[in-house]
Amino acid sequence: MADATIITGQYVRIDQTPASAGERLLARLVDMVVIAVYEAALVTVFIYTYEHVPYALRSSGLEIAAVFLLLVPSLFYSLLWELFNRGQSPGKRLLGLRVVMKDGSAPTLGAYLLRWLFLLIDVYLFQCLGLLSILLTENRQRVGDLAAGTLVIKEKNYRRINVTLDEFAHLGAGYRPVFPQAENLSLEQANLIGQALYRYDAERPQRIRELGAKVRQFLKINPPLNDEALLQTLTRDYQYYALEEI
Repeated sequence: MADATIITGQYVRIDQTPASAGERLLARLVDMVVIAVYEAALVTVFIYTYEHVPYALRSSGLEIAAVFLLLVPSLFYSLLWELFNRGQSPGKRLLGLRVVMKDGSAPTLGAYLLRWLFLLIDVYLFQCLGLLSILLTENRQRVGDLAAGTLVIKEKNYRRINVTLDEFAHLGAGYRPVFPQAENLSLEQANLIGQALYRYDAERPQRIRELGAKVRQFLKINPPLNDEALLQTLTRDYQYYALEEI
């Protein structure tokens, strides 16, 4: 299957392999089994407990609590697992899959929420619609993925970096990083710095100044450089460490 090639900022290209329809269906089947086991266990515990509760203590409140515990975790299963487990439900983890944004970064809360809301349309109500979307779209996206700007990719290909030498011509053989802390920057953070530097508008000076202050605080550095020079240097240092990993 062809990779989804993502260009980030001015310098990094990521190849991510979208999960196939079969892999995604199998992952969802695993998740459905997990939900079924949870619901069966909860119903069993409730029935056993309810039978041993004195009649005088039985109330509709107890039944409502049981229904709440039964339905809410099942209803929000995909959203909660992916949100708090870095894009992986148990089924996706077992199959080695992960949800990411198209640029390779971690999805936002809004993206997770949007793709979860679309489950009602392309999985639960119109199952063929979701399957057709995965089969027919270039990056194997269901309708919820298209709406949220997300991909389901194979974990083993997550953030595999490829570059061309002309993109790094300024990094000669004798180049040495100024700030070793640049190695600790995430791809998303490096992308943000690149966007701030290469976006020329009226707000650029203020954006550079604010980002420079945040970078100094985050990396715990305070060199005698202006904010733009600092960000430019960190960008080159990050590129150097990215090349080392190839």
